[in-house]
Amino acid sequence: MLGTGGGGGVRTGSLAAIAAVRRHGPVPLVNLADLPDDALVVPMSGIGAPTVSHEMIHGEDEPRRLAEEVERIFGRPPAALMSAEIGGANGVAPVAWAAQLGVPLLDADGMGRAFPEVQMISMYVAGLAADLVIMSDVAGNVVTIRPVDGLWSERIARAVCVAAGSHALMSDYVLTAGQARGAVIEGTVTRALEIGRATEGTADPLGALREALGAARLITGKLTDVERRTAGGFVRGSATIEGTGADRGRRLTLELQNENLVAVEDGRTRAMVPDLITVVDTETAAAVQTESLRYGQRVTVLAWPCDPLWRTPKGLETAGPRAFGYDLDYVPVEELTAHG
Repeated sequence: MLGTGGGGGVRTGSLAAIAAVRRHGPVPLVNLADLPDDALVVPMSGIGAPTVSHEMIHGEDEPRRLAEEVERIFGRPPAALMSAEIGGANGVAPVAWAAQLGVPLLDADGMGRAFPEVQMISMYVAGLAADLVIMSDVAGNVVTIRPVDGLWSERIARAVCVAAGSHALMSDYVLTAGQARGAVIEGTVTRALEIGRATEGTADPLGALREALGAARLITGKLTDVERRTAGGFVRGSATIEGTGADRGRRLTLELQNENLVAVEDGRTRAMVPDLITVVDTETAAAVQTESLRYGQRVTVLAWPCDPLWRTPKGLETAGPRAFGYDLDYVPVEELTAHG
């Protein structure tokens, strides 16, 4: 749900997490307050196109190689693993990686959702130096990058990702628990669990989900057009939903870059990044990733506010609509949907 269409489909990550916990034992979930200031926290995530990630599946070697490189550089092993982005597979697979490495998982992430580019992370907004990126791919390559800033970290990491087949595993912004305080978004693993449990055992999963998210319903209808292409390590395109039932006669278009970025109806913007826009199955309220959008699906589009960090000037500069090339001034989703 928090992937806003991106972050990769959760099925393979869920299966990997279940298998890893069965093999290596449960993964403790810890808060920043539980860690000493000098404890080393290692964010991990997959980087690349979601259309590729569900076919090019990581094994146990990639996270191990990243952890070994972290220990080589810092002289000590990771004290905790953190999801770089809580959305999609990148919110689930870290459970498997933490189990495999025998370390706890931090109840936090760097986005509170999913974003497509490396610099679009809370640590960059907080002003921490983007001076280390470590990547590992399914072929066994390990690449250590020393970029001069966050924008260069995206350019170089994306090039390495494309060379690896448009999918790789990455650690960036390796930091101490002391540095993480105020620079990461805390409580997001717990939040994801709460969202997942909200629809269990209810006759109205969509209503329960909307209440749990505090989300506005943009449209309910049928997918009538999907344009999607994989290029440059991203999935790009658009999707059109024709309204049904009470929404008959309406049409909503979503603009995509891995994630759902902008929702437009009749030339009027209904929601925009960095607020969250997610497509869900109307009957089950299960999230539909961008790579799984298909003609004829009956879906509902939901939108709700992002973490306040992304509404700061630096947050909007980093991941607002203009950061993706849209000539739009950011307007909060609650204002855009206040009058239906």
